Amino acid sequence: MIELDNVAYSYGGGELLSGLTLRLAPGSFHFLTGPSGAGKTTLLKLCYGALVPTAGHARLFGEDVRRMDRDAIALSRRRIGVVHQDCQFLDHLSVAENVALPLTVAGEGGGDLEQNLIELMTWVGLKSRAEALPPELSGGERQRAALARAVIMSPEVILADEPTGNVDWEMSQRLLRLLVELNRMGKTILIATHDLGLIRSAKSQVQARVLRISNRKLQSAGADL
Repeated sequence: MIELDNVAYSYGGGELLSGLTLRLAPGSFHFLTGPSGAGKTTLLKLCYGALVPTAGHARLFGEDVRRMDRDAIALSRRRIGVVHQDCQFLDHLSVAENVALPLTVAGEGGGDLEQNLIELMTWVGLKSRAEALPPELSGGERQRAALARAVIMSPEVILADEPTGNVDWEMSQRLLRLLVELNRMGKTILIATHDLGLIRSAKSQVQARVLRISNRKLQSAGADL
């Protein structure tokens, strides 16, 4: 689905990542960890085509990113849901309208949209907040809204960048359960996090591969959860 083959990425004249090889197979679950500034967000951007490797090959659904034009990358991005670390919303639109925005932009609104949206908002526990404006949301509500927006297009892959970074432990567990549920539905999941407690707590819920960025390289953390 998503493959990095001996990928390197340089930024500002220095090499941030080097010799990365990664395959996100259908239905797999991965954690990506490492210290702040190690390149976790950069690796995620390489995985959804926002960045192009300075060496090696990145492939989205079998196509080399370097050979894809903007339209081809945009089509591939419909198959990838991204939960950004600093989830941004349009403050003048309701939470429900923000969640539905990817469908609106893609011109895929239809008769089933409202019902599907209600079901999705219920699934993330935000049905009662559907008409609220983003500034009225708590940190946990914002993260759940960001997850809902990431999956509204029913993507095959979900990439989450520190999805529990600004929420308390109880909410982080709730978000983890939602991501595990998505994985059980067949979605491929990659979560970048520095929270080792979150990774340990996943042990009873999902079999996951834990990867670590260290010294610009990608390494196995040594055990499947």
